[in-house]
Amino acid sequence: MAAPNRAAFLGLQFDGGSTETAIEEILGANATPFIYVVTPNVQHVVEIHEQGEVLRAKYAAAWRTYCDSRVLGKLARLCGAKLDVVTGSDLTAGLLARASELGRKIAIVGPSASDCAIVGRRFPGLEIASYTPPMGFIASDAEVEKCIAFILGVGANITFLAIGSPQQEILAYRLLKNPEARGVALCIGASIDFLTGKQQRAPLWVQHWGLEWAHRLLSDPKRLAKRYLVKCPKIFGLVVAQMMSPRFRS
Repeated sequence: MAAPNRAAFLGLQFDGGSTETAIEEILGANATPFIYVVTPNVQHVVEIHEQGEVLRAKYAAAWRTYCDSRVLGKLARLCGAKLDVVTGSDLTAGLLARASELGRKIAIVGPSASDCAIVGRRFPGLEIASYTPPMGFIASDAEVEKCIAFILGVGANITFLAIGSPQQEILAYRLLKNPEARGVALCIGASIDFLTGKQQRAPLWVQHWGLEWAHRLLSDPKRLAKRYLVKCPKIFGLVVAQMMSPRFRS
């Protein structure tokens, strides 16, 4: 299936389209061999620039790259780029609902079995297999291989990698290099937590104004203060650098 229109911003190629279009494309994809979807937000873009080509390659290899952040979308406009926003949380919820209607088999990597059971009750048409790797598993080749073996053994149509960034993108890239891997994987971060009630999304009007980050910060300041007040503001320097680049100014 051909990729939709793409827009370049801060070294990444973002795919266009709506959440509904993305869901139908994922469900209709002939995922042989394996493909995966990433949803970069402000923090991810900053991390990519800090870690360099090794991490950038994991995003560049994705089948689809959707903008997860309205803030990122607004900043892109300053550089003349139009990014359609398809948040990972909306994509996950919508895809689970449609997959449930179709009776699809899915795998979820990351959340506890009890959290996955909640997902199963909310979307009863799904056949769910889940795996919870140990903390820090991505640094252990043996643990990564266990996780890959689980995914290969399940043979699900869709796999949700909910283990945080960059762990989920690293795992997706490892799967891409495995000739036995099939199906579509989505790197979804904390999206399952919003479905189980562990975390609450911001009201729609807050989301509309691109202030969901502030809602999350106020909900969990101890854990998220460094991310939103130290790490994420670095995005402004990256935007200024792009605007001052000879290619942009020409």
